[in-house]
Amino acid sequence: MEATALSFGILMLLQLSAGVTMNAFLLLFYIRMVSASSKFGPSDLILGHLALANTMVLLTFGISETLSAWRLRNFLNNGGCKILMYLYRVARGLAICSTCFLSVFQAITISPGTTRWAWIKARLPRCIVPSCLFSWGLSLLIDFDVLLNMTGPQNSSSVQLVLDLKYCAKISASAEITLLIAVVRSLRDLFFMGLMSAASGYMVFVLHRHHQQVRHLHVPGRPPGAMPEVRAAKRVMALVTLYVLLYGQQTITLSILLNLKKKPPLLVDSHMVLSFTFSTVSPFLIIHGDWRMRTFWKRDSPISHLNP
Repeated sequence: MEATALSFGILMLLQLSAGVTMNAFLLLFYIRMVSASSKFGPSDLILGHLALANTMVLLTFGISETLSAWRLRNFLNNGGCKILMYLYRVARGLAICSTCFLSVFQAITISPGTTRWAWIKARLPRCIVPSCLFSWGLSLLIDFDVLLNMTGPQNSSSVQLVLDLKYCAKISASAEITLLIAVVRSLRDLFFMGLMSAASGYMVFVLHRHHQQVRHLHVPGRPPGAMPEVRAAKRVMALVTLYVLLYGQQTITLSILLNLKKKPPLLVDSHMVLSFTFSTVSPFLIIHGDWRMRTFWKRDSPISHLNP
């Protein structure tokens, strides 16, 4: 194995290990919060749903790409490719839906306390579970074609390949159907991307106006950014910014790769590494922005049980 390929293999292995560990911790944390319902907030359900989606991405696409980076190719048959890539596509859809729902929820939460917003805020927690179920139904439906067109590695030049992942391949008998599916997925992604970007922009506006209005009321030594709602909004905006930047990078890189006859290995490896970076980095952003995590660690730490 070449030095560059070895470096990417190690990087993907480290990224996969860190991502699975931190997302599993988040799932454990939110399960514990559900058992202590007094400490469980409505947005925690969306964050737990996002952690689940991230875990699915890493356990499907992340493991497959890491094995491929270590030159393991034929470890999946046709059925394995169909199931694995379908779960990955569904998880990817759940991730963008959860990030969008989280940004919209937080934008409404920090909105002014007018009569109109108060009516929406009162009903918002009851919309979270239906929204999560809707994201599942939408992802399962839109990505159903993967079960039909995904297969194992193809060596025949007579087969029209839409996507070649070395360990799996996507074939298509009709260019029109392939284009239609690509358009539908792009419209879904663009809709949720636009909605989460608009919600984040609104949060920036509300927080800036709030900062200007109550600046003189803050306790000395306690900046406006220390307020819980401000910390939560900044955490959500960081997640949205990360997702938008990575999605834009993936779209541009994939467009370049599809139009190149000879694909540079460095560009391909970089694209693969960044394809599940959001699933690895996002739990760190969530943990950093939640003060309850420190309480969780202290309560469960062996040292804490020794204190009187």
